[in-house]
Amino acid sequence: MPIARRRLAALALLPLAWPAAVRAASRREIDDAVGPALARLREQDGTRILADNAKAILVFPRIIRGGFVLGGQYGNGGMVEGGETTGYYSIAGASFGLQIGAQTYGLAMFIMTEAALDFFRRSQGWEVGTGPSVVALDAGLAGSLTSTTMSQDVYAVTFGQTGLMAALTLDGQKISRITPD
Repeated sequence: MPIARRRLAALALLPLAWPAAVRAASRREIDDAVGPALARLREQDGTRILADNAKAILVFPRIIRGGFVLGGQYGNGGMVEGGETTGYYSIAGASFGLQIGAQTYGLAMFIMTEAALDFFRRSQGWEVGTGPSVVALDAGLAGSLTSTTMSQDVYAVTFGQTGLMAALTLDGQKISRITPD
């Protein structure tokens, strides 16, 4: 195989190795990132109603995503219930399709029902699209919700995007419970 093809193949496969290459964060590092992210979300009109009514909030303060044809993403976060962190999680994903770029962003999953929260507690890992229904919201659209119009198990809101990523892809994401140091 010519050198240029080998380099291109190695570059394309690099995102798949990210979860193994990313150093696992400690409990303190995760808590130090989750606290300020959750405080910012509670200050915004669009997400305050979700935070006030959620049974728990799963916060991933920083997810790294990148790709060139093949892509990947990875991040660590914490489950917060009643102001206390009750568990630690990682999110990892792979994608294939027309994509190029890199970005970081945060993700908050507002768990609204006891059934959805029980599912999270029981499962060691789950793929987005299985289990409770997850509705992705823009923070501005979340502001139009009221306690009587919220009817979904989980609302997901992204925040703090930096970088540039252009993508038309097939994605898969998995959230797994972790035990950081």
